[in-house]
Amino acid sequence: MAAFDLVIFDCDGVLVDSEIVAARVEAELLAAAGYEIAAEELAERYAGLTFKDILLSIERQAAIPFQASLIDQAESLVDQRLADEARAIDGAHAAVSSVKVKRCICSNSTEHRLDSMLERTRLKPLFEGRIFSARAIPSGKPKPAPDVFLHATKTMGADPGRTLVVEDSVPGVHGARSAGMRVVGFTGASSTYPGHADALTEAGAETVIRRWADFPGVMAALSQWSDN
Repeated sequence: MAAFDLVIFDCDGVLVDSEIVAARVEAELLAAAGYEIAAEELAERYAGLTFKDILLSIERQAAIPFQASLIDQAESLVDQRLADEARAIDGAHAAVSSVKVKRCICSNSTEHRLDSMLERTRLKPLFEGRIFSARAIPSGKPKPAPDVFLHATKTMGADPGRTLVVEDSVPGVHGARSAGMRVVGFTGASSTYPGHADALTEAGAETVIRRWADFPGVMAALSQWSDN
């Protein structure tokens, strides 16, 4: 198979170690609303989902009604915490810089949060003008919908079949695969959990890495064969 034309990176849990920070805030809000869950369990069970979708899922499972205002509270508090605590995952800068084809970010986070995190971690210059939030695309559908991935390839002038995606969540892998893209799973963030790599593989990732140092070699190897 010919080399890839585009590499798409997820942000939270892939480039920035932010998911555990968000999970701690969200777990605190859920506990105050009557649903006790540890931040680590929240991060594992609902990895890759928006807080709105997390609330809807818990409402269905536990029959606990939540106030819609929790969503705005969570957005504000998580933004505040990440402004102080967000950090780039070790090796992310070098791994991104090693990509010599087109590259971009596709995330379920808001444009404001992405801008803040990428600015703080000094990753923004590597993606300037190529940062796509699922909240800001025409459909507004977050992962696992494929929409943000397809929007990115269309904007970037790339073929989905020649695009490689790096994802840390099952919804993200499902979205990328539904878009016709190939996927590398990533488990190098603080929010990783036992069985994480297996879950990503079962969702459709061709291989899984936990260190960014392994990415250039994996990308080169995947470019030599098809997953079909």
